[in-house]
Amino acid sequence: MLNIALPKGRLGDKVYELLDSIGYDCRDIYLDNRQLIFENEATGVRYFLVKPSDVAIYVEHGAADIGIVGKDILLESGADVYELLDLHIGKCRVCVAGKNDYREDIGRRLRVATKFVNIAKGYYASINREIEIIKLNGSIELAPILGLSDVIVDIVESGKTLQENNLKVLTEIVPISARFIANKSAYKFKQNEIDTMLAMLADKLEK
Repeated sequence: MLNIALPKGRLGDKVYELLDSIGYDCRDIYLDNRQLIFENEATGVRYFLVKPSDVAIYVEHGAADIGIVGKDILLESGADVYELLDLHIGKCRVCVAGKNDYREDIGRRLRVATKFVNIAKGYYASINREIEIIKLNGSIELAPILGLSDVIVDIVESGKTLQENNLKVLTEIVPISARFIANKSAYKFKQNEIDTMLAMLADKLEK
């Protein structure tokens, strides 16, 4: 069996559709139950449904052979896995955002609210800007509105949430999309199975 870690949620829906389209049926995922593991003996795969931020962990530590995960998770976690293919789904951006009237005071340390601590540190280190990180797990947009931070570093898709809260994108740090990843050991021992799926995905994306 090829063990595959799949993300729950919105990205997951796009991933299931993509896998179905290349013959790796995962329709049982849509059954109305709380099951987290699904097997398809015909194709020789076993799916695990996990939180998107945990996909890379399952793959890195060998609980799953392969997985599909957002590039933001890979950048933030620094997971030691093979990144084999950009699937071009779940596209968005990691951006710096602030209030519409924001003006930066370069004379003092910048307060940055984010859940993407490593991405934020890496970006600001690259431009030699001294920062103070304020780690938040949700509702990041509130931080500059309430004066908790000067700016935020967060995922931006359409930008509508920012607009509704009188915020704007100040800088785009990196574009994000879903990536097909593999455990390094599993790729040695199950390379044929993994490469077969990889080739089918690549072929599908080219059409």
